[in-house]
Amino acid sequence: MEWRDEGIVLAARPHGETSVILELFTRTHGRHLGVVHGGVSRRKAPMLQAGNQLDVEWRARLEAHLGTWNVDLRRSRAGAVLSDPLRLSALSAVCTLCGFTLPEREALPDFQMRTESLCDAIVSGEGWLNDYVFWEAALLEVAGFRLELSCCAVTGGTKDLAYVSPRSGHAVSRAGAGDWAPRLLPMPAMFAGAVPSLEGVHGALNLTGHFLAERLAPSLGDRPVPAARTRFLRELGAGHGS
Repeated sequence: MEWRDEGIVLAARPHGETSVILELFTRTHGRHLGVVHGGVSRRKAPMLQAGNQLDVEWRARLEAHLGTWNVDLRRSRAGAVLSDPLRLSALSAVCTLCGFTLPEREALPDFQMRTESLCDAIVSGEGWLNDYVFWEAALLEVAGFRLELSCCAVTGGTKDLAYVSPRSGHAVSRAGAGDWAPRLLPMPAMFAGAVPSLEGVHGALNLTGHFLAERLAPSLGDRPVPAARTRFLRELGAGHGS
């Protein structure tokens, strides 16, 4: 078995004394793992940093085997954000959440390209916070937990959508909520079409974070949401970048 592809480094874990198990989010083969022999070397280790873009060749005797990677660096992202704690933590959160959420060896070309675009935006430093918010919503959708925020689950209307059901992820209007309003989550202004702001980003990430922790994580064996996301939120609260 042999194929070539391109993808984002999600993680690299030690394997023996000199090798690593490299996890990539590839364009046409999805989230895929393999061994990089000599991956801890001075030449290869810098290429295998989370967020970097690689050209890869995967080989195995049988498709079900772990296989091995041959890798070449296409684009370095990790080094470009080392001096910015907020963007570095955001890039780490993207990679870690992909590894946490995505099924192994399932092609997701649209979401993969969206993830590449987000990583590039983080590196450029322009408009990426807004992109990150909607990327998390898209990640939930890929995992089967789509947020339905365009109309009220009770009335079917599209106006005055003020809440979100914490169970279904469906929008609820003020009129439709009635006495249930205290039990519902607030509708983030960003998801209601408001101009992006730091306050709006916080509100939106509170919503996506609820579904990551209360719906997605339990479906994956009740593993906790990766700490990388918490570190990103901590940096966002500290006010680094924009």
